[in-house]
Amino acid sequence: RRLRSIGFNDAHRWPPARSAACTPPRSGSPCSVIKAPRTRRRCATARIARNTSCRQIAPLCAAFPKTKVLHSRLCAETAPLADGCDAVSVFVHDELDAATLARLKRGGVGCVALRCAGVDRVDLAAAEREGIVVLRADPKPYAVAEHAVALALALSRQVVKAAQRVRSGNYALSGLVGFDVRGKTVGVIGTGRIGTHVAKVFATGFGCRVLAHDIAHNRVGDDSCSFEYVDDLSTLYRESHIVTLHCPLNESTYHMIDTDALHMMRPGAMLVNVSRGGLVDTAALLEALDRRSLAAAALDVYEHEAASFFKDLSAETDHVSGASLPPDWDDTLASLATRPNVILTPHAAFLTAEALRHIADTTVANLAEFAAGGPYTNQVSTATTETYRAMKPN
Repeated sequence: RRLRSIGFNDAHRWPPARSAACTPPRSGSPCSVIKAPRTRRRCATARIARNTSCRQIAPLCAAFPKTKVLHSRLCAETAPLADGCDAVSVFVHDELDAATLARLKRGGVGCVALRCAGVDRVDLAAAEREGIVVLRADPKPYAVAEHAVALALALSRQVVKAAQRVRSGNYALSGLVGFDVRGKTVGVIGTGRIGTHVAKVFATGFGCRVLAHDIAHNRVGDDSCSFEYVDDLSTLYRESHIVTLHCPLNESTYHMIDTDALHMMRPGAMLVNVSRGGLVDTAALLEALDRRSLAAAALDVYEHEAASFFKDLSAETDHVSGASLPPDWDDTLASLATRPNVILTPHAAFLTAEALRHIADTTVANLAEFAAGGPYTNQVSTATTETYRAMKPN
């Protein structure tokens, strides 16, 4: 059948414009345009402000010419925008709770195509009740794994501080002493494809001792990487110089890094989180950094990131002369971002040309399978995502 889909894109802002023929964005264009075709149903035109979204959305428009592209965060209030569409394609901050899924179903939507691997914002039980197929773009592990290692190395050698000094003409070495990663113990929580690749890099690339924790032991990863599993997280916390998170977010793992977990970590440890912000209790993290029990944190995610990430807040103002701030200024986020022992990136671990292309190709393939009536290669259901066992120490 001829699939009519809609892409919700919460990554960038753009002004609305008139509908026109669907044209691919110009390669390298700083401000590319994807336009939906004029049909009997209401269409939308989207201007995508950066190449990031173009790499994800353009292949959808090319494969399915009736695609509508909207800059709206999907929720129950915006779900009517998808009326008349067969499928919706969404990103990490879109909300697919029971109310949203019910409204999508009433509008004729039968498929949710995720342009990400995480399903923490999807009510899978509600999707099954509504008969909506959920398909995800399970990305290759390399981009996220490499970002995690890059952040850890940047902190271990104080790369950001050194680069900032040089820009201002300060070439002194005082205060820039780092540490060798080689020989250190690295704790990897979650040994799916990303966690296993991180373990492999630290173990074989840097000669680290790697401790791993997961509900299921990845024997292939265990044999090839020579890491050892520990069933008790407290052991991993006590012995690891670097603790890196690579597990899903759900009720069991929410705030798994809390005050108790941080107290168990060895003095001077580093925490790396490129998975989901909700894994870490931010208030407890700030407290641990303040008391210097935790030496550093490398974060690509933040538990309240939906209000700030993927947006340019630098030009926003509350219109107070002389002391303007964005209306939704986040003091906690600002406190994290300005600390010299914290590196914070805006959920960009996946952001490589290769990963974006893989996500786009997988999303197109997923929608093609839906248009053909299945079977589905990347279907997600409650049966395939059993609740992650609580990771708190016994």
